[in-house]
Amino acid sequence: MAREHLDVIENSHYPAKYWHTLDDGRIQCDLCPRDCKLHDGQRGACFVRMRDHDHMILTTYGRSSGFCVDPMEKKPLNHFYPGTSVLSFGTAGCNLHCKFCQNWDISKSRTMDKLADAASPDQIAIRAHQLGCKGVAFTYNDPVIFMEYAMDIADACHELGIKTVAVTAGYMHDHPRREFFNKMDAANVDLKSFSEEFYVQTTGAHLQPVLDTLHYLKHETAVWFEITTLLIPGKNDSDAEIEALSHWIMDNLGPDVPLHFTAFHPDFKMLDIPATPGETLTRARNIATRQGLHFVYTGNVFDVEGGTTYCQNCRQALIQRNWHQIEAYVLGGDGRCPNCRAEIPGRFEQFAGQFGRKRIRVSFNSHGVN
Repeated sequence: MAREHLDVIENSHYPAKYWHTLDDGRIQCDLCPRDCKLHDGQRGACFVRMRDHDHMILTTYGRSSGFCVDPMEKKPLNHFYPGTSVLSFGTAGCNLHCKFCQNWDISKSRTMDKLADAASPDQIAIRAHQLGCKGVAFTYNDPVIFMEYAMDIADACHELGIKTVAVTAGYMHDHPRREFFNKMDAANVDLKSFSEEFYVQTTGAHLQPVLDTLHYLKHETAVWFEITTLLIPGKNDSDAEIEALSHWIMDNLGPDVPLHFTAFHPDFKMLDIPATPGETLTRARNIATRQGLHFVYTGNVFDVEGGTTYCQNCRQALIQRNWHQIEAYVLGGDGRCPNCRAEIPGRFEQFAGQFGRKRIRVSFNSHGVN
């Protein structure tokens, strides 16, 4: 089916991959470890993959909850073309059920009300190019559940030299994981916690498949990826858990994968928990650094120290940030420290200014884009 077919977008019934028929007549979705088993007309836990007679369909192909141009640092990606802009969008639904979801109005949407914009893959790639964006980011809700749409967009983007970024919880089976990330240039993976109990009770998922995704990205792909852990007071912010998480990253991924500790704010079903103090993020950063990780950041707060990229060899401050704003940039276009010439892991180019800490809404309509 052609990428530009708007009749598919109008009907929002796109053939989905990764399913098989069970002996009892139900269809099982094989995209993620939920393994939803469906009768005709039923939807999976993500709400957007549905059985339609004897097939599985994606009901949100070509539909979005909104488009914005963001700084790349907001994804967050600090080592992937810093200072550039990215066209960000999501659809609706999610295959995790996080009680603390901070995009719950999108990820938990059970109607099409949130899907205000329709755009084909080619339209999105062209618009990103027109706007001067370095990439297109699949975000706000998890792109795993709309992978067919995301992969078609990735193909269109790559034809125009536009990079693709997946912001994901990484909760998927091995075969679709390989096909999906083969289309991605970068990813930020949410490692919600380093506790299986937390995953089960707070996200409705499991920890191991996420660790498998991280291991796969590091050892079997060229995808640049960074990790984010949202620290929730009293839930996943203990010294012991942060030490265990950091130790696992060191042992399995190495010291150069950037790790972001970000601040929680009360939302969705966790309105009774206070916002994360800045001191908690600093404590977590110090723990991870002591474990040997070279690039540990704090997020969702004003914190120059926690936002700055330092050379892992000589500790020269290379990219100084405050939230998503770059305040100083001395890293060479070759990605090397100007002081000691150490190569900084990531994807870098000559710095030509920054998009800055702002957000620009972009709208699409049936006649084109605005």
